[in-house]
Amino acid sequence: MGDAAERSSTRDGSTTRIAGVRPYGEDAGDLYVRDGVLVDPVSDPDETIDAGGLIALPGLVDLHTHLREPGGEEAETVDTGSAAAALGGYTAVFAMPNTDPVADSPVVVEHVWRRGREVGLVDVHPVGAVTVGLEGSRLAEMGMMAASPARVRMFSDDGRCVNDPLVMRRALEYARALDAVVAQHAEDHRLTVGAQAHEGPVAARLGLAGWDPAAEESIIARDVMLAAAAGARLHVCHLSTARSAEVLRWARETMDVTVSAEVTPHHLLLTDTAAEDYDPVHKVNPPLRPSADTAALRRALADGTVDCVATDHAPHAVEAKDCEWSAARPGMLGLQTALPVVVTTMVATGLLDWRGVARVCSEAPARIAGLADQGRPLTVGEPATLTLVDPDAAWTVRGESLASRAANTPYEGMQMPVSVVHTMLRGRWTVRDGAVRELRKVAQDG
Repeated sequence: MGDAAERSSTRDGSTTRIAGVRPYGEDAGDLYVRDGVLVDPVSDPDETIDAGGLIALPGLVDLHTHLREPGGEEAETVDTGSAAAALGGYTAVFAMPNTDPVADSPVVVEHVWRRGREVGLVDVHPVGAVTVGLEGSRLAEMGMMAASPARVRMFSDDGRCVNDPLVMRRALEYARALDAVVAQHAEDHRLTVGAQAHEGPVAARLGLAGWDPAAEESIIARDVMLAAAAGARLHVCHLSTARSAEVLRWARETMDVTVSAEVTPHHLLLTDTAAEDYDPVHKVNPPLRPSADTAALRRALADGTVDCVATDHAPHAVEAKDCEWSAARPGMLGLQTALPVVVTTMVATGLLDWRGVARVCSEAPARIAGLADQGRPLTVGEPATLTLVDPDAAWTVRGESLASRAANTPYEGMQMPVSVVHTMLRGRWTVRDGAVRELRKVAQDG
């Protein structure tokens, strides 16, 4: 980083002027930052950043990230995942619990939380497991994880579904008492045994066992009823079908239930035809769906039926992907490509403007997770937590050049339309001019 970037943390009484920036893609103006907060203009700022032509958004928030640490460091670490997140414009990520050991106890979630603070590039919030070992039978120590320094407020067995309805009902009841949310990986495993791709003509032609979409839709229908009965908050992970979105609409219209849902960038852009090359980089859970589902998900995100975008960033070591399709692990990288894919699928198509992007990539996920200092308006008195995007700087995806330790991107060789130039977390530059600042210090403010 340059000397100016190293001098200015904007947390020492100095003032930084971000000049000519376009908040939410609207009229150009200046933002002023001092002591980690957006402040009124001053006549003699200590530093001026030329942001002419750049778009300012609140820092992005990802409710669904796999950082793999502890136990999966050959694929990703908190260091590399945090760097990828910051480069993608993210200022907060939620680390899923399917680690080794599983994040089903205060010891593990506190480890992940402390590692995030040590790295300092994004706020890392550990997600606690719903059940011990993700085995679906006994509830994990939800209360103790919530009371730990990590203050866990989201629980999930992601990668697996909480299939037992009684266990799910009890988890929702405990979550209600903790003011927490249960994030469900909606998949009835009895309908997906041996499944390899979306059940339909493409899978049949390729000779891949079909994945019945009802496996997702039926669990969502069940769980919204359980959440309504428990008076609890339910969040649906990686919703992927048109009928799943219809279930959400029906639930909100017919019952008193608090339910939210996320969609991944890859389910907004890619379809099941990607499997035609038999490249396991396109294998993901839930699987890529037909174009009719992709179009329906875009509309559902635009009209608010689906609340937000979450990456489901899932790095894998080479041997987990460089093999035959049936043996490959499901999952794709997503942190550095999420915003460009949202722009491609939602902004370029006229379904969202940049304020809409802020809503689905920052404000809504922060609200769902209960983050008081993320997803805030770009106005005086609010935290200086933001990302600056060049809407005209296209770039070509190369997996080996991404910050993640893994390289399993489905967008290899694809041109992305926008670039993140700078990212700021409470007044600290975490990315300047497209490069990561190695903060690597414990944050002093919670």
